[in-house]
Amino acid sequence: MSSSNLQAVLQAGKFAVTAEAGPPRGVRPEIMRDKARILKGWVDACNVTDNQTSVVRMCSLAACKILQDEGLETVMQMVCRDRNRIAAQSDILGAAALGIANLLCLSGDHQVFGDHPQAKNVFDIDSIQLLQIATRMRDEAKFAGGKAVDGAPNLFIGASANPFADPFRIQVPRLAKKVAAGAQFIQTQSIFNLEKFKEWMQGVRDRGLHEKTAILAGITPIKSLKMAEYMAANVAGMDVPEAILERIRGVDKKEQKQEGIKIAVETVQQLREIEGVRGIHIMAIEWEEAVPEIVQQAGLVQ
Repeated sequence: MSSSNLQAVLQAGKFAVTAEAGPPRGVRPEIMRDKARILKGWVDACNVTDNQTSVVRMCSLAACKILQDEGLETVMQMVCRDRNRIAAQSDILGAAALGIANLLCLSGDHQVFGDHPQAKNVFDIDSIQLLQIATRMRDEAKFAGGKAVDGAPNLFIGASANPFADPFRIQVPRLAKKVAAGAQFIQTQSIFNLEKFKEWMQGVRDRGLHEKTAILAGITPIKSLKMAEYMAANVAGMDVPEAILERIRGVDKKEQKQEGIKIAVETVQQLREIEGVRGIHIMAIEWEEAVPEIVQQAGLVQ
């Protein structure tokens, strides 16, 4: 089974770059192939989202396989909203058998926010329990029920963190629980409020968590003022300071994309100076073309 390039990059002490690709709402594999061609050579691995925002899309497992066939390493996201522990373990085995070497364990957005609000959620386990299960499958070759795994999955296992969620005081302890459960890398919520992120990272360092897991700081390039205002007002756990909104308002509408990329590049440069930040995770929502530009301008060419 494949070993993780992302893990090797981080173990070598290099500043890692991951990105994100959302699967299509249909059966057109060429959409994922096009995204792979844009991102290949610019990132160390690419996340594939799992019915993000509770909207039905091609499954993460299949989309990962399409990207990997194009030569792009993937991080398969897995949410607990749609699977019980049986289905989760089955998908983990399938992913590892297909050469997917990275797994991101998530609880998942509630279904009321998506296109099937009447759907019944599962939440048999949460993201911390999923981390524990995946780690045990790999390290002990044991299923959650205690039986032996006939061929343990070789996985680099990660989780998410939101430094801006309320209440702020529990966010570092929550990260500590995920690290204790087996999270080898962490991808954070998009960072616009650098001062608050620095405060969170101080708490991370105070507990020594930056030495136990690799923190990849989240970056989302802003496409437009409308997007920035929407994130500031409507996305839970997103902290977009007024100063960012004013910067976008201060440029012509045609220049807002470039200003958004400029903000992203400046943020990356400042993040690189923060002790414990081991890389970045670029979430360019349906704007994969922005990733090479950010990576290049920030001096992160692979």
